[in-house]
Parts: sequence; C-alpha cells; structure tokens
Amino acid sequence: MNKKILITGGAGFIGSHVVRLFVNKYPEYTIYNLDVLTYAGNLENLRDVEKKSNYVFIKADITNENQINEIFDEFKFDSVIHLAAESHVDRSIKDPLAFARTNILGTMILLNAFNRLWSNNWSNKRFYHVSTDEVYGSLGLTGLFTEDTSYDPNSPYSASKASSDHFVRAYGETYGMPYVISNCSNNYGPNHFPEKLIPLFINNIINKKSLPVYGDGNYTRDWLYVIDHAIGIDTVFHNGANAETYNIGGFNEWKNIDLVKLLCSLMDTKLSREPGDSERLITYVKDRPGHDLRYAIDATKINKELGWCPTVTFEEGLAKTIDWYFDNKEWLNNVTSGEYQNYYKEYYN
Repeated sequence: MNKKILITGGAGFIGSHVVRLFVNKYPEYTIYNLDVLTYAGNLENLRDVEKKSNYVFIKADITNENQINEIFDEFKFDSVIHLAAESHVDRSIKDPLAFARTNILGTMILLNAFNRLWSNNWSNKRFYHVSTDEVYGSLGLTGLFTEDTSYDPNSPYSASKASSDHFVRAYGETYGMPYVISNCSNNYGPNHFPEKLIPLFINNIINKKSLPVYGDGNYTRDWLYVIDHAIGIDTVFHNGANAETYNIGGFNEWKNIDLVKLLCSLMDTKLSREPGDSERLITYVKDRPGHDLRYAIDATKINKELGWCPTVTFEEGLAKTIDWYFDNKEWLNNVTSGEYQNYYKEYYN
C-alpha cells in the first residue's frame, strides 16, 4: 500500500533513525518529516536520504495550529508517527512551560488535525504516539515497568509526556481514532545531541573536560540502542493492535557510575590513553530535583506478541556509538558550535 506517513520530530535523534529506516525499507511509502529544527533537530542527520524520491521535509512547528491544519489539508497523511517533543529533564526544570506547549498542546493540535481530516473514515489510518518510561515515575530496587504500571511522573518533562499519552487515549475513546502508544527506555547511539549522558561524556572525554555525575551515581537506567528502538517502532506501527501500549526496553540496566566507568575505559583504549586517565575526570555534582532512582522496562509484551527484541548488546552498542562519534567529528563540531543550524538555509533555501 502506498501510505503517506507523517513523522514528527524526524530530524531529531530517534526520529532521524525512524525516518531513515522507513524511507529505505518502504520505497512504496511517502515519508514526510516534519520538524521545527530547534537545537536538537539536525537535517545533517538525514543527508543520506534527503534526495530519495519518497522523502519530503516540512519545516513547521506542531504548536502552530493554523500551520499544522494547512499541512494536513494539503498532504492528507493517512498515518502519523509522533516523536516531536522536548525531552531533556534538566531543561524542563528550568522552563516547564516550554514542555507543556510542545508536548501537550503540540500533541493535541496534531490529534485535532488528524481527527478533523479522517473522523468519518478511520479505515487504514493510525496515530502512533512515541512516549517514555519516565511517565511511570521511579522504581525501587526491584520490579519492572509494565504496560499496566500506574503513571506517577516526577518531573515537568515526564508530566508533560504523561499528559500527552492521556490525550491520545482520550481521542481514541472519544472519537474512535485508531491509535497505538509505545513507551521506551533510555536511548543511545549515533546522532545523539551532546546534552544527554553518553554523547556528552564522549565529547567531554575527548576534550578532557569534567564528567559531572549526579549525586552518588547510583541512579539506574535501562539502555536501548537507538536502531533497535527504530525497528521496534516499525514493528509496533505495522503489527501492533489498536488502542494498545507497548513498552520497548533493552533488558539492560546500568547504574550511572558503572556506565560512566565503562565508557571511560573504552574511551581510554580508543584514545590510546593510560588506563584510568578518563576516570579521573569524574566529578560528583549536586543532585537535580525530583531525580528518579531507577527505571527498568519489562518488554515481554512486545516480544511475545510482536516478536521484537533488542539485537545489540550494550558493550557492542557503546563501542559502535564511540566509533560513530570519532568517524563523524565534523558533525560533532557542527552540533557543539551551532553551525549545523545553517544547513537548512544552505540546502532548502
């Protein structure tokens, strides 16, 4: 079927991998990448597919209702994969309203546009909302998040994502909109903007800058290689049941301090430094407010029902990620300097 799929946030970290996968795997589909190109949206992530005949880029803001309605009227997307979001917890603490505007209002504007377009004909339509495990709150030392875990968000970011999840479900119940939701664990891999832990620390180690670790470093996260996540999104989009939620996780828990020490060791080898050199850069800093102790996803449902499972081990994925940043130093330099934001003007204007 020649589907017209809108992917929001497709120039971002996860979104660019989803766009690339769909453009290359489904030449019969037309993939529309809608992104406002904030600091985290980088069209250089998609240079390898930007000239493909089934790829279209649209620069737009999901919080601009008139603009979004005009775009839906023009292109008549039959499916939406919604990844566009503000996603950095520290930024949400400083500016919670920005997260409410993008993650809540932006999602509602997309839902309204999709509903207005297809409310009398939901056949072969789907709204896929990509969310996070942080909506579930904090785990103790045992247990896993399942699809039935009650929501208990603890940061403005996670609260905004929890709210957007609820609105997607509400549109399904109220208007009959076919939808599916997935909640993922922490992603890592190529093209990650260097504000999150792994790319930030790779860049800092290269430049011999301090490695700021929150609190005692014992906060625990489940890590998922971004390409495995993109494959999971493809799986849920095509095979997931309507009105269902699927948790996509890596079965791969690491305490922050253990992860950082592993990263330091791998980087010392990569940089031909003495063992322990990078570890000396670790600096413990004041904890952030509302810091969740532990996230861990039970991905049994998507494995049993849809056959998806992660394929990349953490050590393998981390080594691939490090290699990518070393092989793409121009990308890293452009991102850290802000030069990447000129690419849209150069290519599209």
